[in-house]
Amino acid sequence: MAGHGNELRLGWLGTGRMGFNLVRRLLEAGCDVAVYNRTRAKAEPLAALGAKIVSSPAGLSGRDIVFATVGTPQDLIDAVLGEDGLATGESVPAILVDCSTISADVSMQIREQLAAHGTELLAAPVMGNPKVASVGKLTLAVSGPQGAFDTARPYLDLLGAGATYVGDGELARTVKLCHNLFLGVVSQSLAEVTILAQKSGVSRTAFLTCLNKSVMGSQFTRYKSPAFANLDFHPTFTASLLRKDFDLGLAAAREHEVPMPVASLVHQIVQTLIGHGYGEQDFAALVELEAQSSGLQLESENSDISDGLEQADANGGNAVP
Repeated sequence: MAGHGNELRLGWLGTGRMGFNLVRRLLEAGCDVAVYNRTRAKAEPLAALGAKIVSSPAGLSGRDIVFATVGTPQDLIDAVLGEDGLATGESVPAILVDCSTISADVSMQIREQLAAHGTELLAAPVMGNPKVASVGKLTLAVSGPQGAFDTARPYLDLLGAGATYVGDGELARTVKLCHNLFLGVVSQSLAEVTILAQKSGVSRTAFLTCLNKSVMGSQFTRYKSPAFANLDFHPTFTASLLRKDFDLGLAAAREHEVPMPVASLVHQIVQTLIGHGYGEQDFAALVELEAQSSGLQLESENSDISDGLEQADANGGNAVP
């Protein structure tokens, strides 16, 4: 944003792994950013990149736009409405962009309370994890007032491969749930065909390499290939978190009378994965569960198969958890 005469002053609540990477992108683009993190030490390295560090959320209240990437709904409520919260300062930001994953109900409550202070809320859940964010391939679904989105869009687009305005209110929360339902279904399908290929005599690495070069390959299948080939289930997104999103997504489907036969079956497979003790491991462990169900003992292939994220791509694509 360097060179823009009317550059806005930005704030950021929460500089964990995700927030840190996103703030860094704004700073590298020349933005004026102040940050708050509950554990100040985690934010300190950003000061060397030009960020101003404040000691409370209220310290960001004079900023034009404030972004939030916090862990839980209560963390967001505390940071925005609690003691020394964002809404307690002498002035308030015109826009709060919440990039956290919270329920539509909590988001609506925060939206209403912020409106009383004169702040508009944009729900902007991210689709991607910190590594995806670090190479500029994160995407965002955004809902709320159209005017607020138009104001924030130049900065939202700096965060990754682009933001999509999906409508008013909490609709972005629904888009995120739909995204993660699809994520789970594709992951289970990928596990099934990978194990079929292996049991037929094809290595997982060879099968996935071929798939990734085909029309069926995607940023997602490439990104998950090292986990499938090398059985690395270090969590980028846990099976328990995926189950939570399936719970919420299927509840939304019932509310709108939309049958979800495939997603409902995968929901139970994810439940089985958790029952087998994989709840806090990455959901890529679905390939291990499929192998067990097939009577196959998996071993790491110690492959150097690409995850497709070696180079940042300004054109992005479909970001992944």
